[in-house]
Amino acid sequence: MGKRRRVAERRNKRPVVVGGVIAAVVGCAGIAGYALYGGGAAAEDGSSTAAEKKPTVKTGPLSATEVTTAARTFLTAWQQGKVDLAAAATDDPKAAAALLTGYTKDAHITGAALTAGARKGDELAFSVKGTVTYKKVSKPLAYDSALTVVRRASDGKPLVDWHASVVHPDLADGDTLVTGEAGDPPVEAFDRDGGELTAKKYPSLGTVLDGLREKYGKKSGGTAGVELRVARGKESKAKKSSDKTLLELSEGTPGKVKTTLSPSLQAAAEKQVADKARASVVVVRPSTGEILAVANGNPNFNTAFQGSLAPGSTMKVITASLLIEKGLASADKAHPCPKYFTYGGWKFQNDDEFEIKNGTFKASFARSCNTAFISQAGELDDDSLTKQAQQVFGLSRNNWAVGVPTFDGAVPVQSKAQMAASLIGQGGVRMNPLNMASVSATIESGTFRQPYLVAPSVDDRTLATAARTMAPATAGQLRELMTYTAAYGTAAKAMSGLGPDYGAKTGSAEVDGQEQPNGWFTAYRGDLAAAGVVQAAGHGGDTAGPIVAALLKAGG
Repeated sequence: MGKRRRVAERRNKRPVVVGGVIAAVVGCAGIAGYALYGGGAAAEDGSSTAAEKKPTVKTGPLSATEVTTAARTFLTAWQQGKVDLAAAATDDPKAAAALLTGYTKDAHITGAALTAGARKGDELAFSVKGTVTYKKVSKPLAYDSALTVVRRASDGKPLVDWHASVVHPDLADGDTLVTGEAGDPPVEAFDRDGGELTAKKYPSLGTVLDGLREKYGKKSGGTAGVELRVARGKESKAKKSSDKTLLELSEGTPGKVKTTLSPSLQAAAEKQVADKARASVVVVRPSTGEILAVANGNPNFNTAFQGSLAPGSTMKVITASLLIEKGLASADKAHPCPKYFTYGGWKFQNDDEFEIKNGTFKASFARSCNTAFISQAGELDDDSLTKQAQQVFGLSRNNWAVGVPTFDGAVPVQSKAQMAASLIGQGGVRMNPLNMASVSATIESGTFRQPYLVAPSVDDRTLATAARTMAPATAGQLRELMTYTAAYGTAAKAMSGLGPDYGAKTGSAEVDGQEQPNGWFTAYRGDLAAAGVVQAAGHGGDTAGPIVAALLKAGG
């Protein structure tokens, strides 16, 4: 059944235990009361007073005692329902008080028993057991969380580093917990062959099923039950995600919605990302736009649909279409690929500083020569790439109607060095595997067809269209470039044995703070197109390439 994921339920009520010691009830004075004696008192001869001495602010690493004491103060006050005291034990009392008040008022959780677990440095794990009650319906709740203790800069006092995830690990800052009638009725989602889709069978689909419930719960005839859920706030750091069910108190009546997913390809996609925590992949059918598979190594965020990442050299497919249309490049004509090219004050270079002397544009594309594209920046307007992405590939217009929430790509108008960087998928350009699978599908078919997960006939929604179609000659050259890359270029290893009706492009996107780039790969084979990314793992041909190729092979 297409329901949002639930936390485990356990029955066990114990008092707060910190470091193996049961936490005692501590009164306000016991927690916050301090007195200065001894050296702080005035000397009889009046030569020294506490006011004359600047207080010493403790610095340095926290001791084990400081961590457990700060944690005990917070957890004990929370368990006893003393919200103000608990909030005062954090470094953000206002935010803590609001969320802890809502814990009982809005989430209707009572009888919370908090048990501390092991301390690891400045972090302390703890478990929570309580009861959720709404209109005479009750159900036990159990989950694990953790907190981190930090030292306040102003006075050195150890305090709980406040984040919403302290209250529940599924909360992002800005989210709240709410118990009541589900805003969206549950759904039963089915694949294209009528098989039921569940997060248990297909772990990657948890966020997709959440999105289907949000979109089609009511439209598909469902009625809402009662649940405890994470409600995403307007300022939530997870506002792109759907609300998430944590505990179902009473079941609603599910609606039914059919998707375009292929059970065999979905199973294959799940297998490909199962041991790759930062991998995501999408498969679409170019002739229709149907999404056949979507999978993410991290089941908690749908990077495949909602990610916003620099696509690196896979963007050169779109740039190549622009250069060909403007007569600035042609597959078999000579094209420059120097080691370096300076534009807008930035010095661009190729991977390993290679160059291709007396080469063609096809050779530069296949080897992913950056300077072959940067060298043409001066012949383009600042908005040329933006218009090409929007008008031909249907991207960067925020109007796709897939059936669940998606990010539809961003190709902003930029100038100088940033404009040049955007030509090779850096700068301000942002994409995800769904976007790049659509790009390969557009090349394969010659026409942009907006990808969709639920047929538009289900709810009479209008799919996005492109303003114009590439000229057949342009599309033909792009297929020639991608086929050559799949056979002889940077994609050859991954695409080996899948020809001849195929094409591919690799990409690697540098990210500040990452030792390894994000690896990208987009390709087509027959009436299948796919794209994937593996973050912080290395070059696309070696990382995302095998994932995409395996799915194109599995699709026949």
